[in-house]
Amino acid sequence: MFSQLRSPVGTFRGILIGALASVAALSPGAATPEAGLATPAAPPASLSAGDLSLLNRITWGANASTAGRFARIGPEAFIREQLHPAPGERLPPVVQAQIDALKISQKPAASLAIELEQQRRDANAITDLDQKRDARRAYRQALADLRREAATRSLLRDLYSPDQLKEQLTWFWLNHFNVSANKGNIRALIGDYEETAIRRHALGRFRDLLAATLHHPAMLIYLDNNRNAAGQINENYAREIMELHSLGVASGYTQKDVQELARILTGVGVNLTPEGPKVRPALRGQLVRDGVFVFNPNRHDYGDKIFLGHRIEGRGLAEVDQALDILSRAPATSRFISRKLAVYFVSDDPPAALVERMAATFRKTDGDVAAVLETMFNSTEFKTSLGTRFKDPMHFVLSAIRLAYDDRVIVNTLPLQNWLNRMAEPLYGRQTPDGYSLAEAAWTSPGQMATRFEIARVIGSGAAPLFRTQGLAEPVEPVPIQLAENPSLEGMQSRLGQQTREALNTATTARDWNTLFLASPEFMRR
Repeated sequence: MFSQLRSPVGTFRGILIGALASVAALSPGAATPEAGLATPAAPPASLSAGDLSLLNRITWGANASTAGRFARIGPEAFIREQLHPAPGERLPPVVQAQIDALKISQKPAASLAIELEQQRRDANAITDLDQKRDARRAYRQALADLRREAATRSLLRDLYSPDQLKEQLTWFWLNHFNVSANKGNIRALIGDYEETAIRRHALGRFRDLLAATLHHPAMLIYLDNNRNAAGQINENYAREIMELHSLGVASGYTQKDVQELARILTGVGVNLTPEGPKVRPALRGQLVRDGVFVFNPNRHDYGDKIFLGHRIEGRGLAEVDQALDILSRAPATSRFISRKLAVYFVSDDPPAALVERMAATFRKTDGDVAAVLETMFNSTEFKTSLGTRFKDPMHFVLSAIRLAYDDRVIVNTLPLQNWLNRMAEPLYGRQTPDGYSLAEAAWTSPGQMATRFEIARVIGSGAAPLFRTQGLAEPVEPVPIQLAENPSLEGMQSRLGQQTREALNTATTARDWNTLFLASPEFMRR
């Protein structure tokens, strides 16, 4: 059932064997048999091929500990547990300690953003050119550090949280409500955007997601609504919230609807100063400030609007709530969101009947994401699609690390961040508001496959950099792994194609076998 990926230079088997020979020649001594051998303390559960495929679809990738949980409670209970996770963090203590040590965990995002804005202004005010250059460099470095911290927290949760579906949905919605950290000072806000606007509502109601993203300064800066004011209308966010976030393109809205929604959104913006905006006495009761989010009534168009056939009386921020109700409950939104979820979990072109059943659940439950997913998970279309979805770079990297190292906690996520950069899917790096493509064709180029092989080699060899604290000079020994003897892979190994089996039979060390397996066409699918 797995397609065999080919490159212009030869078959899959030839590519892998040739690359393996080149790697061995370039790194003598790294492939000793001892470097890959280890026996797990507790044998992981052996799952059927179907159960393993299900586990790979609803998590970031099967590993021994998750397979054990799945085997103990069964697929129905496991899915139910994933759809309705217990409240609060349930990370291993060593992971939680890493997250707690981050600046973004210790200081409110609003304080960080205000401090950095002042740092930027102070740098620009310096008259000495050398000092100005150094101050601006320090400002940019501070922003970059906050972005790296956000990525570190996100990746650690993806790898080690038991609430795997919640973490997958966090990435899905972060991609759906995309903002680029490369614009302005969004790097100071991106971690909070992911944490409070996205992750908090990932399995909740769509209306809450839509509202949380609209009220977050990262979105308002990215799509220029902080520049949207009465008499100076900016339509960017109004257009994208309908085209990309809710209704979908060709859903029947008009340019007039875009203009009216832009008027509704006037005054919804950002204030990066410690003091709030100065508001006329008659409007002070309308002022709303939460962190660096602000609704400034001085900038709002208080005229009445007609939006998607609904009359909206000009009354300030309450207009936004009415518009969100209209958007989130529109039949077009139920179909657009359901189809996008089905594309992510089922196929590039999901069956229309499945999408309509999901959309009906969406409407019946007022946009309950977990209920929509449950309808999809229970469908024949979902079950027959298991094992066929091609892994985008995030799924590839995370699933490889989860499988190879299970619960052994990495201490350095920078290699992961660099791998995602190389494969053109960096966290928070999509420049355009449409998010990264969910289609297979976006990730199957020969260059992409060659990069994946290199990453598979590093992971399969023990990936010492993942376990070396940043700045530590002493070498760290590779972590011994032997995927060939992992019982949780028995189901997948039974589905390996002939070319893959022949390639694996050429392996003379555990490192070679690990590399070939992690780079195989079968491992590339979930």
